[in-house]
Amino acid sequence: MQNHYDLLIIGGGINGAGIARDAAGRGLSVCLVEKDDLAQHTSSASTKLVHGGLRYLEHFEFRLVRESLIERERLLRIAPHIIWPLRFVLPHDKGLRPKWMLRLGLFLYDHIGGRKLLPPTRTVDLRAAPHGEVLEDRLTTGFEYSDCWVEDSRLVVLNCVDAKERGADIRTRTECVGLDRRKDVWIATLRTPDGAEDRITASKVVNAAGPWVDQVLGRALPSERHENLRLVKGSHLIFPRLFDHDRCYIFQNRDNRIVFAIPYEQDFTLVGTTDVLFEGDPSGIDITAEEACYICDAVNEYLRVDVSPDQAVASYAGVRPLYEDKAASNSTVTRDYQFELDDDGPPILSIFGGKLTTYRKLAEHALEKLGIDGASWTADAMLPGGSLDEDTDLVASGLMKYESVRLTQRTAVRLAKAYGWIAYRIMGHAPWNEPVGSEVAPGVWESELRHLVRNEFAQTAEDVLKRRSKLYLHLTAEEQAAVARWFKARR
Repeated sequence: MQNHYDLLIIGGGINGAGIARDAAGRGLSVCLVEKDDLAQHTSSASTKLVHGGLRYLEHFEFRLVRESLIERERLLRIAPHIIWPLRFVLPHDKGLRPKWMLRLGLFLYDHIGGRKLLPPTRTVDLRAAPHGEVLEDRLTTGFEYSDCWVEDSRLVVLNCVDAKERGADIRTRTECVGLDRRKDVWIATLRTPDGAEDRITASKVVNAAGPWVDQVLGRALPSERHENLRLVKGSHLIFPRLFDHDRCYIFQNRDNRIVFAIPYEQDFTLVGTTDVLFEGDPSGIDITAEEACYICDAVNEYLRVDVSPDQAVASYAGVRPLYEDKAASNSTVTRDYQFELDDDGPPILSIFGGKLTTYRKLAEHALEKLGIDGASWTADAMLPGGSLDEDTDLVASGLMKYESVRLTQRTAVRLAKAYGWIAYRIMGHAPWNEPVGSEVAPGVWESELRHLVRNEFAQTAEDVLKRRSKLYLHLTAEEQAAVARWFKARR
């Protein structure tokens, strides 16, 4: 195994994955280490949007919004199988932001990013179908605008898949437990869960450890104090579908925050999020009863039929590792990314903040900050499975014509939206005619599980059911246990 790398990246969230892909594509030798699974923490706990951040306009973060809107269209082009357009409805509510402010904000939102692929804002009558049956009677006027949905964990994984195909060494379940700075290189000690250790050297280090970025800095630069983060917890609830149409809602709350209600996984509605200051261990956190009530109270101000926390079928929570800019409110602290470069010797670049939407641009800026040469290339390069010629509907239709295995439309659509054209290879289409194997759980064949292990770094049933997919919402406990047994049998 290679011992020296041009670049060591610590952290397998969206920032680390994007940098690994970009750097590998420029010809650098890259090693990315992640102590858990890819996207296991912040990057899989998002609201799953590629968006400009409409509310950031109120805080005058015009550069961030413009960059995000430009990136929104770029990402839609390079990953159309895992990113697709959504229409959001923003109701006007008396006593909150006035109509002129909403119109002005949406006019800017439509124009400052050079929108080309998505339809513009329009005014909607909330008394008419389908909104009149969903929203309270006082809500009569709203504005409908465009943003995009993203399979957040898959965005991370596909960046790492592409990085690996370009020569990067991607090591999951591998923690960097030591960083020793020498004259010309870093010596990194890497440890796997079984206690085995490996030492590598690297000319440069990127610290993309998210909520653990200060902890990594403490190992690298132990003589300095590191308190750069404000950890802000965001939680979500997942309900059985709350409305039957395909529009999303963005509701204003009376504390000046907003809450989304988004059609999710065909059968559900995703509602969130919160902004709560978090202290403690960011691993394995859960929504609190107080947060669940906050989310329900917020949407109940708008929905005709109220919801309660006990109606939720699932929830998730994560922490945003934001740069501590001393803002008074957790909702106004900047979502923009910040870099801290220590180049007193071989450099280490630490990353604070960032968003799914701007990860690709962040990667370009990070490599520029490190003085790494090479032309930027990721703006137009498709992520694995993406295709300009074949959309997900066409892929799903093609999958349903296979004679070797009969897929329901629901399964065919799921596979197409997860894997794009690679779904043909997974399901045994010539010339990739490896047997599909048995159906381990409804709609889940051995060939898909083999693909996830061989090509997408999956090691456990949870990796598959919660991050490479959201099948945990659709399969019974026994069906999920069957997937776990399949993994156990491989050991």
